Amino acid sequence: MQPYRGLFVLDAAQGIAGPCCGMMLAALGAEVVKLEPPGGDWARGLTTRRDGQSVMSTAFNRGKRSIVLDLTTPEGRSAAQRLAARADVLIEAFRPGVAARLGLGPEAVKEDGIYLSVSGFGQQGPLAERPCTDAVMQAFSGIAALNLGADGTPHRVGNLLVDVHTGLAAFAAVQAALAERARDAAPRRRRLDVSLMAGAAFLLSINIAEAGLLGRQPAELNVPAGCYQARDGAFVMVALVREQDWRDLTEVLGLPELAQDPRFADFAARAAHKAELLPLLRARFATRDAAEWLAALQARRLLAERVNSPLEWLAHPHVQATGAAPRMHQPELGELPMPVLPGIGPLLAPAPALGQHTAEILESLGAGP
Repeated sequence: MQPYRGLFVLDAAQGIAGPCCGMMLAALGAEVVKLEPPGGDWARGLTTRRDGQSVMSTAFNRGKRSIVLDLTTPEGRSAAQRLAARADVLIEAFRPGVAARLGLGPEAVKEDGIYLSVSGFGQQGPLAERPCTDAVMQAFSGIAALNLGADGTPHRVGNLLVDVHTGLAAFAAVQAALAERARDAAPRRRRLDVSLMAGAAFLLSINIAEAGLLGRQPAELNVPAGCYQARDGAFVMVALVREQDWRDLTEVLGLPELAQDPRFADFAARAAHKAELLPLLRARFATRDAAEWLAALQARRLLAERVNSPLEWLAHPHVQATGAAPRMHQPELGELPMPVLPGIGPLLAPAPALGQHTAEILESLGAGP
């Protein structure tokens, strides 16, 4: 699918959320130019890196071209403004007000352009100026509070969940704006305000709505769903969505008496007596290997799976059979697996080196390097 062939996107964002949106547009045919400062997007310095490229930068800048401009100079600002004037979509992630001072505010795009601002807390409000990262937003939003470890301490989710989800949300918003633009009788600019706060809150829609409805933190969902360590050290994840699942689980575990115990009669009761129930289940899971438990659980059509590492996921026969993570060549890094884009397919075009296309892009603007 190449529905955005012919569209020009100026991606002036750094990190993950904004660049993720730009990468998705590139995957669907748009020409995406990544504007970087002389030191490069800070994502180039995180994760495994070599020769100015990193895995993080590769993942979210595939299929783009890179131009380096020093926006502290009049020449750099002028070139950036000329690029913005051609943009169907401009993506920026500066602190509120900075882009406007650089001459890259919403009025800088073409008359029917779409201007996307990506920030931590949004463009308005008392926290608008506060710097933000994925971990900060996991703490602020409640994600960390809901992810208690066995030690009772809140933990951030181990991947950059909020950043990536916000990038996908921004991509959806841009697509909606492009679809609406196609119906305009007269051209007009559109501004989109997408924040990590909104992205994280959407992930927590059920939790926020239920807590707001009750005025308190609701009982834990679906106890005793969760992870249990088997005899061989591997963990088994069990999900329960119906009361019948609980009864089936007790039979598979050889503990049918638990289903008759009034302390564990339903989800609410099991949540109230979680401290008494979990040690019984943990002890039972520790008596057999993970593969044995999974065979028995899945034979009963229960929702259960081995807890895999990313390497184990890559090696799984289903992942390999479906081509879920084809290998791409990134010149600085070599061959690396890159998961397909959901519903779209693989994007195996490499990410650009820092400033790789500066000269040719400036030449297209009528200015030398």
